[in-house]
This record gives sequence, structure tokens and C-alpha cells, in this order.
Amino acid sequence: MDATDLLPLLEQLDDNVDDLEEVLESILKGTVTDMSKKLPVLDKAKFHVLVTYTLESLIFSYLRLHGVDAKEHPVFRELTRVKQYFAKIKELETEPEQRTMTLDKEAANRFIKHGLAGNDKLDLERQEQQAKEKARAQLKASLLARKATAETTVETSKTTESNLGSDEEVATQKTSKKKDRDGDSSAKSKSKKTKRSKEGRKEDNKERRKKKVESRKSRPT
Repeated sequence: MDATDLLPLLEQLDDNVDDLEEVLESILKGTVTDMSKKLPVLDKAKFHVLVTYTLESLIFSYLRLHGVDAKEHPVFRELTRVKQYFAKIKELETEPEQRTMTLDKEAANRFIKHGLAGNDKLDLERQEQQAKEKARAQLKASLLARKATAETTVETSKTTESNLGSDEEVATQKTSKKKDRDGDSSAKSKSKKTKRSKEGRKEDNKERRKKKVESRKSRPT
């Protein structure tokens, strides 16, 4: 690089150093601890991070001015680490004021059990409560099983009754048909018997008349 090009850069660097001295003058008069102890927690964190970043940036610039590869120096890693703190502070500043609080039930139960452990009375009450809950769960499961069994039995009974009803209906129809056939046969038989009895009476009457006629003829005149 030409010497003529370096002069403006050196003048700019000198101006920047003057500005930096003015800014740091109030800090350099006292200690960082004294200046930050009256600040709120978040402002105190920001103050410490800014001071650290300023010092490490000065060291980084000093190394580069002396021709050292500052990116390979440990100070570069420190600068990167401090930048992460800037990101964390920014995240805290942009967080909602009211946070939603979620309750981890399992963790709460573990904490309560651990806190109450060693008290015999509370241990006994807890065991009784657990036993009652277990008994209620078993009773509920038993009732559900009985209900399911009863529903299955009712369905089976309905199916059986339906089948029996169908069988009885078929049997009734068969019996009715048989009775009808028997009735027809009986009626025919009665009709035949009636017909035969009438013919027999006619023959008897004829015989009686014939005998009467012969008897009259055989009488003396």
C-alpha cells in the first residue's frame, strides 16, 4: 500500500482513539464494580459485557497494528464468546413481561414425595390413599368387565330366543297342517259311514216290507 494512502487511515485512527478516550474517561476514573453496583441487574450485566468487549477489541486492534494475525490469537475466541452474551441479553430484553408458567406434574409429585418422606404419619396416610385409589381402579375395572359380560349374555339370550321362536313357529305350522289333514280324513270317514248307514237302513226297510207282504199272503182268507 502507498504511503499516501496510509496517511488518511492513520488520521482516522487517531481521531477514533481520541473519541474512545473521551468515552472511557468516566470509567477510568473509578472501578467497574463501584460504577455498576447501583445499577439494576440487567443494566449491570450489559455494563460488564460492554466493558469486556471494549477491552478485548482494543487488544485485537493493537495486535493487528503490530502485524499479528489476531484471528488466530486467543483474544478472538474471547470476542466471539462475549458476542454470545450480547445475544443472551437481547433475548432477555425482547422476552414478554409476563411469562406463561407451566406445571410439571410429575416433577411436582416427586418434589412433594421427597419433601414429605420421613414423616411416619404422612407416609401412612399416603399409603392408605394409594391403596384406596388402587381399590377404586380395580372396582371400576371389575364393574366394566361385568357390564361387558352381561351385555354379551343378553345378546346370546336374544339370539337363542329368536332361534327357538323360529323353531316353534315351524313346528306349529307343521302341527296345523297335520290337524287339517286329519280333519279332512275324519270328515271323509264320517261321510262314508253316514252314507253306508243310510243304505243299510234302506235295505232293512225293504226286507221288513217284503216279509210283511209275504205274511199277508200266507193268511187264510
